[in-house]
This record gives sequence, C-alpha cells and structure tokens, in this order.
Amino acid sequence: MNFLQIKETCLYVRNLEQVRPFYEQKLGLPVISYLPGKHLFLRAGSSVLLIFNPDDSSQKQHPPAHYAHGRQHFALEVPHAEYESVKAEITERGIAITDVVKWPRGGESFYFEDPAGNVIEIVPDKNIWPA
Repeated sequence: MNFLQIKETCLYVRNLEQVRPFYEQKLGLPVISYLPGKHLFLRAGSSVLLIFNPDDSSQKQHPPAHYAHGRQHFALEVPHAEYESVKAEITERGIAITDVVKWPRGGESFYFEDPAGNVIEIVPDKNIWPA
C-alpha cells in the first residue's frame, strides 16, 4: 500500500463553542461544517481537522461510534522558510508556546495548547524524523 498522507485528524472536545474561535480566528482554519453540540470540521491545507463532541460521537451507529478523552495531540506542517514567522505570529496572536524541541536531524518544532488543553505542534516541511 502506498499511503500519501493522513487525510483527517480527530480531536474530541465537549465545548465546541470554546474552541471554535481559537481554531477559526487565531489559527485561521476555515470552517467546513459546524453543528453545535455535535462537531466542528476545519480545513488545514489539503487535510481536515475534525473536532467531535465525544458525548455525541460515542453514541453514533453510522459512521461507527468513536471518541477519546484526555489531552490529544496533532501537528500542523508549515513551509520550512515560513517556520520562524509562523512561530512569531503564534506569539503575536496571544498563544503561549509551551515547548520547543530540537530534533536529532537538526530540525525544530514547537508546541502550544488549544483552550481545551489539546497539544498542537508546528513542524516545518523539512523531514525532522529519521527515515
């Protein structure tokens, strides 16, 4: 099999109204679909970030029920040449960077949290992981 990418990433947040302004306004991700109390779907490049209310999605029959709890993580990729400016813009938008990691291959990524406590990582499109 030749997988090209992860097309969708899911987060589970009970208070969708709390996180919507963060993702839509602070991170600038366009909303694809929003059903209050059920889900918030956002476009991230050619991928989609799906944010479900776990109380609703855990009860579904079709598509199959799914949910998670606790602090979840995902990474957004940015062009290598724009990495430092994105890092500065995140700070300018009032988002606190919680960690910066220097990877063994020489790359770097940084982390911050959404209002629900989920951990978001920004990585440059340069390969930071061993092959």
